[in-house]
Amino acid sequence: MRKIAVFTGTRAEYGLLYWIIKGLHESERAELQLIVGGMHLSPEFGKTINQIENDGFDVSERLEFLLSSDSPVGISKSMGLALISASEAFERNQPDLLVVLGDRFESMAITQAAMVAQIPVAHIHGGETTEGLIDEAVRHSLTKMSHLHFTATETYRKRVIQLGEDPNKVFNYGAPGIDSIKSLELLDREALSRAIDFDVSSSSYIVVTYHPVTLDKSGASQGLENLLSALEEYNDYKLIISYPNADTHGRALISLLNEFKEKHSTRVLLVQSLGQLRYLSLLKHCDLVIGNSSSGLIEAPTFNVPTINIGDRQKGRISGDTVLHCTDDKNAILHSLEVATSKKFKKQCATAINPYGDGDSSNKILSQLLSFPIENLVYKTFYDL
Repeated sequence: MRKIAVFTGTRAEYGLLYWIIKGLHESERAELQLIVGGMHLSPEFGKTINQIENDGFDVSERLEFLLSSDSPVGISKSMGLALISASEAFERNQPDLLVVLGDRFESMAITQAAMVAQIPVAHIHGGETTEGLIDEAVRHSLTKMSHLHFTATETYRKRVIQLGEDPNKVFNYGAPGIDSIKSLELLDREALSRAIDFDVSSSSYIVVTYHPVTLDKSGASQGLENLLSALEEYNDYKLIISYPNADTHGRALISLLNEFKEKHSTRVLLVQSLGQLRYLSLLKHCDLVIGNSSSGLIEAPTFNVPTINIGDRQKGRISGDTVLHCTDDKNAILHSLEVATSKKFKKQCATAINPYGDGDSSNKILSQLLSFPIENLVYKTFYDL
């Protein structure tokens, strides 16, 4: 039986990994070692480890490393604590393979510990570019520390190979986040309203997620102020706003969001964490997605929902015909709102194809995790084009 560790440190990442975790949990060919840390253990971000356990998964290791600080020093210290905690967890559990996803600083620390412990790593969502973030460097660093690669498009697969990875170990299987859209029974408007305790049964509403831009010294808080100011002028729509991630300067954005919520209490729902079912159900019925989250580019297009992507956080990431890009200037945001809510653009969205696949990614990844030969996988040679 292959011992496979899976690390998750954020709510969004867990949602993307859910079907892979479930598959490993149910497989007779694997022993799942679920390592949970970071935002999942923080009450400030909804203590989403409770959701993981309610989903029926046993948590093998709880890694407490997220400091109550979003300064560069605080983030670096959290990475150091994560590295120490992960090294101890790997010593206790002796996994045969580690699975990580994405581009977060938590995953980088965990993967560093695995590299030193000579544990092969499977990385999901490599090869992408997000030029406004430290995540850009983190993602490519994860690629170089990993041994199996599962990318979301063929362009990303080629980029991973360009980084010197063996083409026989790089697989383009699409984005796992789309799998939940195809597999979950999403809520209708009435059930959704009850689930979030906010009436969207017959209302037009916009889903808003705005994360820090970590290469901006202020975290792009001015951009969020401009977005909220623009949304004040679109008062025919209710607003469902989710908390930003625990990135550098994230708490400054949370403060702005709380002030906005207090000012518009009947129109705005501000949530620490929605979970996959409620979040995807919101995407299904919404009129528009706006902000700078990758979900607007990856998951929302499957619903043919318009997305406005603001600023540099997702700069360089592939996007389809449902996505409008704009700067974080208020006038630019207002113009994009006008276009995105027009009949012409909604008609364009109705026939758009999602470039990130059709929702069978997790099963393909799971098959490779269970069957790919991992003996001597830690020995790597640089593949020259």
